[in-house]
Amino acid sequence: MSYKNKLKEKVSAFRASAEAKEKGLYPYFRPIESEQCTEVIINGKKVLMFGSNSYLGLTNHPKIKEAAINATKKYGTGCAGSRFLNGTLDIHIELERQLAEFVGKDAAITFSTGFQVNLGVISSLTGRHDYVILDEYDHASIIDGGRLSFGNKVKFKHNDMSSLEQTIAKLPEEGLKLIVVDGIFSMEGDIAKLDKIVEIAEKYDANIMVDDAHSLGVLGDHGKGTASHFGLTDKVDLIMGTFSKSFASLGGFIAADNQTIEYLKHHARSLIFSASITPASTAAVAAALNIIKTEPERIERLWDLTHYSFNTLKGEGFDIGNSESPIIPLYIRDDHKTFIYTNQLMDEGVFVNPVVSPAIDSDSSLIRFSLMATHTKEQIDFAVDKMVKVAKRMNLPLGNHNN
Repeated sequence: MSYKNKLKEKVSAFRASAEAKEKGLYPYFRPIESEQCTEVIINGKKVLMFGSNSYLGLTNHPKIKEAAINATKKYGTGCAGSRFLNGTLDIHIELERQLAEFVGKDAAITFSTGFQVNLGVISSLTGRHDYVILDEYDHASIIDGGRLSFGNKVKFKHNDMSSLEQTIAKLPEEGLKLIVVDGIFSMEGDIAKLDKIVEIAEKYDANIMVDDAHSLGVLGDHGKGTASHFGLTDKVDLIMGTFSKSFASLGGFIAADNQTIEYLKHHARSLIFSASITPASTAAVAAALNIIKTEPERIERLWDLTHYSFNTLKGEGFDIGNSESPIIPLYIRDDHKTFIYTNQLMDEGVFVNPVVSPAIDSDSSLIRFSLMATHTKEQIDFAVDKMVKVAKRMNLPLGNHNN
């Protein structure tokens, strides 16, 4: 009897990436040969970076690099274990104290990545008789955290408060009800209606977790996030954040009251069974946090560029949806054309990210144009000019030539 390699059969059936490469349309895993800045080098060529999550432009800040180097010299390159066992450093404890204070909570605990925060927190807090209530556009890590939970998962229409209330009203009174939303939605760029969510949560005895991955350093007083933006920090039970965006490093954290953090420290499997963030990453976050707290002009600059970009893009007739943040979608609404548009913009010297199905519906496919506080208005103008040029070339209904 001949041996059938079913794994080989399964992976060989996946042809999407190979077909895109054959057509010269593959837009992923593009190797960058320089630091993450407003300009990067790809294939030896300078390209304007409008696809980064470094909203405050801190990834190459000399104080942050120095902090990471000094921490490596003192503690080494890694912790060789989980926080639960041998992987806790004094600088982890101090960073967590600072993070909790920053977002206005009693305590915090750091994880190896932001993805692992959502996996561990959501799955460990909700059990068989509990409910995880999700916005349909929540980040994949939130969705997967719900999948790992033994609790019941329900979704409501994106940022639709009537849908949220109708959904939660159908649930039994008993059991924990945890509403989990992005503060700023990572593709659409709109902000969760936290004021309305709080009203509904209080009406139905629900709890709230906000994923501030894209909100910290962007929204609220000194960039303290979505709850701060709405003045509702005391009404939000859990505030989650990542270090790979405004904090210019790698990792994530959850902040809450002391009892909740103590519970998570002993139940979140993605914390207990993962190595702790490196000394360099930890020190880099602490340095970035200090800059964020002491240089609010960076956030002011980011919002100035955001409003400038809104006006410029709308003036050219681009469909940017309901964005309210430095994440600006440019809707193309066709997967294939989105790939072509991305690659042609790269040829014109502009790096942007394509977002296509299954991440979103094909008729909602878009280009994700994201800003850093270190961009210039001249760079934005250059990018928009190239976007209009490529839109005309492709006869896309994007620029004012079709209005």
